[in-house]
Amino acid sequence: MEESDEALIGRYARGEAAAFDQLYKRHELRVWRYLECNLRNTAASDELLLEVWFALARNTASVESSARVRSRLFTLAHDRMTQWLEARGEPTTPEAGDQPAVAADPVNVLAQALGQLPREQREAYLLQMEGQLSVGEIAEIAGSTIGAAQGNLRQARLALRDLLSEAT
Repeated sequence: MEESDEALIGRYARGEAAAFDQLYKRHELRVWRYLECNLRNTAASDELLLEVWFALARNTASVESSARVRSRLFTLAHDRMTQWLEARGEPTTPEAGDQPAVAADPVNVLAQALGQLPREQREAYLLQMEGQLSVGEIAEIAGSTIGAAQGNLRQARLALRDLLSEAT
């Protein structure tokens, strides 16, 4: 039986470094994909991923008391990503013609389609898919209402359905 994230962070807080390694292995790729799909910048995604994990390691006391470690991880990722985008004056939605032609590779097709979504929709969709977070957790991370998070998820799914059907 797999140990919960909360149990692992508790063990790490008590000095067991191996527990943090397990947590990292469990969530590293999901958090990185969330960052990469939003930023479309591998170097920045790599850098921010490290910042997220350092922040988690430094603040285990606050994480221990939270209900879900996964939610905290994606909150940290969202916050770091938002700061990075704001510092560079990045647009929150893709500009017309900003997207390269869609490649035939299914992974590229999905990445291209995600890149065409407005930032709020893309983030909500990725928080649900990569983070496996509830609508309430997504709303909390994004600083929005549950209704807005539901709307962003619904719009993202509809847009992805249309974009992916066009690509095939």
